[in-house]
Amino acid sequence: MKIAVLLSGGVDSSVALNLLKEQGHELTAFYLKIWLEEELAFLGDCPWEEDLDYARKVCDAAGVPLEIVNMQQEYLNTVVEYTITELKAGRTPSPDIMCNRHIKFGQFFSKIDLLKKFDKVASGHYASIEEVDGLFYLKESPDPVKCQTYFLTYLDQSQLSKIVFPLGPYNKAQIRQLAKDFDLPNSQRKDSQGICFLGKIKYNDFIKFHLGEQIGDIVQIESGKTIGKHKGFWFHTIGQRTGLGLSGGPWYVVKKDIEQNIVYISKDSQTNKTSHDKFAVYNLNWITEAPKADSLQVKIRHGAQKYNCKIQLLPDNRAFVELDEPDQGIATGQFAIFYEKGYCLGGGVIEQLTE
Repeated sequence: MKIAVLLSGGVDSSVALNLLKEQGHELTAFYLKIWLEEELAFLGDCPWEEDLDYARKVCDAAGVPLEIVNMQQEYLNTVVEYTITELKAGRTPSPDIMCNRHIKFGQFFSKIDLLKKFDKVASGHYASIEEVDGLFYLKESPDPVKCQTYFLTYLDQSQLSKIVFPLGPYNKAQIRQLAKDFDLPNSQRKDSQGICFLGKIKYNDFIKFHLGEQIGDIVQIESGKTIGKHKGFWFHTIGQRTGLGLSGGPWYVVKKDIEQNIVYISKDSQTNKTSHDKFAVYNLNWITEAPKADSLQVKIRHGAQKYNCKIQLLPDNRAFVELDEPDQGIATGQFAIFYEKGYCLGGGVIEQLTE
């Protein structure tokens, strides 16, 4: 097949490219450039020059052409605007979900005229796509920590029909070994920890550029006592337990007052008082169709942890969810993603917590 490969300069996408080459496909690699010059001037070190240098070296070694695609305005208008809007409203955004839907597997398709020039687009995501009777299902990775189906849950059937995930059968340790076997120039490179395309840039630096800082109180919710200061409620999310700069912890962020710019916290031993096990979700996207079963598993953040849950479908593309045990880190704006028997079924946005 003719395949367009999204290449970031990291190990995962580089291994994906070499696996596809080994299978005999005709490949063209694409590096997506999304940073605006004013952001780079503020944030300092260029986040993409090193990435692009590695991408070029990987392509040169594999004999695969590399093209740079400018998507700065598209990224600003979709991912950045969504992220900042959610943060200002006191909610917790998921930029990677929107990036995959609108940029990597959205407007990028049009940019390269995918339907006319390529059979598929590939990336280094840890997930698999399975086709059954013309429907495309999203399967979990065997690596529960690296599995990225959480971030792919807003893709639709037309998008999934054009995507291939070469890393689907592998775990991270196997990918690292394959990188050595392929003798990749970036085989020892560390994984990026930022949101979609952030690379070396810290998430808080990204937020500071767009929203600035505003000093506010950190208040213990049980006593009402002010025990510290923060630089803006938008830097903090419900369930957060690092980055508060307080002694005597562990402390958890349990509530935010966006009008008064107050962040409320509680100690680990008190989290049962601030935990939740019921919430609603809206803007649901189901990979194939709405589930018939009411007992599923759900993730409320990226990672290995799932909860057993009961789900009740509601009108207007909403649902009510009840977890089998409470969690102190449920935040409005986060995505709840549902699973059954190794498949990602879809998910939606958490809209309210029920006491």
